[in-house]
Amino acid sequence: MEYNPAIRPARIAAWRLMADEAGFCCMVARSNTSGQPIGLAFGRPGRPHHWWWQQVRQGLDDAVAPRCDRTVLDDYFEIAEVHVAPSWQGHGIGRRLVTNLLDGVDCPRALLSTPEVDREANLAFGLYRSLGFSDVLRNFHFPGDHRAFAVLCRQLPLTASGTR
Repeated sequence: MEYNPAIRPARIAAWRLMADEAGFCCMVARSNTSGQPIGLAFGRPGRPHHWWWQQVRQGLDDAVAPRCDRTVLDDYFEIAEVHVAPSWQGHGIGRRLVTNLLDGVDCPRALLSTPEVDREANLAFGLYRSLGFSDVLRNFHFPGDHRAFAVLCRQLPLTASGTR
């Protein structure tokens, strides 16, 4: 994920705390041949006391565009992380991880953040767009990270194919 090494320990600590929360869910993909993990996705229901909720809310409050719908934070599932080993990317593993993660989620929408890339030209953006995720915030900066992020939203449920 190219996190700044200075924030890596804080991210790991936050993920460990997240795993103990009610509603936390994690999916792991394993190689058919070796059994080794090749991908994971995890998340939880979003709540106002969460750091991510607070940062995105501030971004929505600061946004000048009238299209910024602040109600997206009222009830959502946060897809906190999606990772697929580089040699396994582009084979549908990320799609299966996300669709399985969101299957049965009892929230009306899912939100996530992903690093911005020029013209959305990477596999992550391709996956999220193909699943129907749309913009909430663009070029948003989280404290402690120099990169710009897109915050994306998708109404739930997903169908078996991953789209509505």
